[in-house]
Amino acid sequence: MSTSRAPRYRGLFPVVPTTFTESGELDLESQKRCVDFMIDAGSDGLAILANFSEQFLLADDEREVLTRTILEHVAGRVPVIVTTTHFSTRVCAARSRRAQDMGAAMLMVMPPYHGATFRVPESRIHDFYAGVSDAVDIPIMVQDAPAAGTPLSAEFLARMARQIEHVAYFKIETAGAAAKLRELIRLGGDAIEGPWDGEEAITLLPDLEAGATGSMTGGGFPDGIRTILDAWSAGRREEAVEAYERWLPLINLENRQCGFLAAKALMKEGGIIACEAPRDPWPPLHPASRSLLIEAARKRDALALRWAR
Repeated sequence: MSTSRAPRYRGLFPVVPTTFTESGELDLESQKRCVDFMIDAGSDGLAILANFSEQFLLADDEREVLTRTILEHVAGRVPVIVTTTHFSTRVCAARSRRAQDMGAAMLMVMPPYHGATFRVPESRIHDFYAGVSDAVDIPIMVQDAPAAGTPLSAEFLARMARQIEHVAYFKIETAGAAAKLRELIRLGGDAIEGPWDGEEAITLLPDLEAGATGSMTGGGFPDGIRTILDAWSAGRREEAVEAYERWLPLINLENRQCGFLAAKALMKEGGIIACEAPRDPWPPLHPASRSLLIEAARKRDALALRWAR
């Protein structure tokens, strides 16, 4: 199944990790090399300031520096999605407008939430996205992820797509993602320009079967994910299944063991970035998990381990 509305953006848009020095400062030179690698590795586009970019550990002025630095460095080589999530409609709309003015191709926004208990009802979520949409002229991707703790039914998402001008893309990362994608596409029809997979591609094959036209993964091995998507888009299903099975151990290590530190560990091991440390207070990657990750990447000849050599 696919949507009848031709998507402006489709394919592989991995999340760019944020690179820091050992003391926790932004490392913009490593950041640029990271972006160059991810483009060379076959990314159709990039996503920045997402949760896998450690956005929750960044100051507002650092977000501005990273957005401007990355967009200027990419210089139109690929489209860039900028995450502008904030609880406040006013703040999110202003962030979104600035990102658009700097060259963002799309915005990714989670529903308004704070901590484990601060939520708003559906009517306020609808108004929130409508307010952000009114401030911009580019597509908005709704990130439907467990981190927000906010139930978003397929019916509600489809209704927002039909009623809110720029809400057209949906990154589905909840349990049972494939079933939700199918229902979203059925209910939303042409209004669903981009039904996308996420969560590090752990459910990529069933999500593609359900009609996903894009995938937002981690940034450590776009070359591997690309083999799955290329085979699928060419109609070579068995080849796509084989490619998925080949890369699944690495996908699983990222999704279940290493999280957003997987990409930085691979890039540091390959000499792309200078430091793989997260920003305090997030703990560093356990050496045993890192060892398994690098071993799995070497077995699959991941480009991150040789791109900078």
